[in-house]
Amino acid sequence: MKVQGWLFILCGVFFAAVDVVYWYWSKEPVGTTAMAISVGFAFMIGYYLMYTARRIGEQPEDDKQGEIADGAGELGFFSPHSWWPLFVCLAVALTAVGLVIGWWLFLIGVFAVLMATIGFVFEYYRGNFSH
Repeated sequence: MKVQGWLFILCGVFFAAVDVVYWYWSKEPVGTTAMAISVGFAFMIGYYLMYTARRIGEQPEDDKQGEIADGAGELGFFSPHSWWPLFVCLAVALTAVGLVIGWWLFLIGVFAVLMATIGFVFEYYRGNFSH
């Protein structure tokens, strides 16, 4: 994870340099602010990855002499047949359309997002697929 952390930190440094040059040439506040937010996000993700790498120890991708087979094994549980991401996306789309059409549709969309998120999170707690 150290490699990924350094990659994001270096991207943050690059974004900061580009942000300064962009501000100097354009004096445009919106683009400069957007680039500054990109700098902050890159540093935030880089810090998190470096902190996590220090906490969990050496990973196979950090070994310069490592092979692909070193990272083999179980990486976690991933749902093979979940419909909930589709429902979450549709609910978010409904909420976005609600911002355009009216507050009543926005509220229905927020309720749908909450219900779809609850269904997504607790998918494997009940029913046929519970563990």
